[in-house]
Amino acid sequence: MSIEIANESGVAVDEASIVSAARFALDRMNVSKLAELSVLLVELDVMADLHERWMDLPGPTDVMAFPMDELDSARRPDASESGPALLGDIVLCPAFAKDQARTAGHSLIDELHLLTVHGVLHLLGYDHAEPAEEREMFTLQKRILADFRTAAADAKRRAAQRVEDDKLLGAVGLTEPED
Repeated sequence: MSIEIANESGVAVDEASIVSAARFALDRMNVSKLAELSVLLVELDVMADLHERWMDLPGPTDVMAFPMDELDSARRPDASESGPALLGDIVLCPAFAKDQARTAGHSLIDELHLLTVHGVLHLLGYDHAEPAEEREMFTLQKRILADFRTAAADAKRRAAQRVEDDKLLGAVGLTEPED
């Protein structure tokens, strides 16, 4: 799975973590390993321009998703036996998301993870225009995010344990000390 990320927002963020959230969501949705995705982080004025141009709505927003035109709309890329697909682009606006994160009581990176998963689901054909669609999409989004956070915490815990194990093994002479 190819996920490209470009940060043109002027806000320092953990880009690898955003890519991890996107990859986790795509894996959970059984998207082909040959799929390609682009994530772009932009400034407020760029997002406002995109929002007005494509949604005919004023001002910036937090996330926009642009599915590729060549994607067969009759067959979602998360369907079984999907082949290679150019999923499209997710555009995030960290400056806009910062206020949302503060209001929600969590970190900017947590908000960007949420928006990334939200964008992935939009690229896969999910929407929230109707109440039933909203329930389906937001339930799925919440489950993916919870699983991602659990997996990330487990990976961090395992990495910390490896460091401690290596120290202990080094102390008793079972490994060579690092420089």
